[in-house]
Amino acid sequence: MEIIDRDFFKEPFNRSEIEGLLQGRPASEMFNSRSPSYKKLELNLKKPGDKEMIDWMTKEPRLIRRPVVQIGKKVYFGATDLVLAGIFKA
Repeated sequence: MEIIDRDFFKEPFNRSEIEGLLQGRPASEMFNSRSPSYKKLELNLKKPGDKEMIDWMTKEPRLIRRPVVQIGKKVYFGATDLVLAGIFKA
């Protein structure tokens, strides 16, 4: 198994990388609306669509639900240790 550790605060995801990680799923699965950055930017005053959420995540990485873990073709956003442990047991 290859492990790639990426600090996306230093090397932010671009739009195409985010869209690739989402694999057609709604951007809300990757978007962290509980982030203090979300509240600080007063983004909670709007109901954003996928395009807008992706725009915000490319500009402010703190809006990405962490960790982002890709195992094979499956991508997990905000996976806890418990969830990841269950994946490896399967």
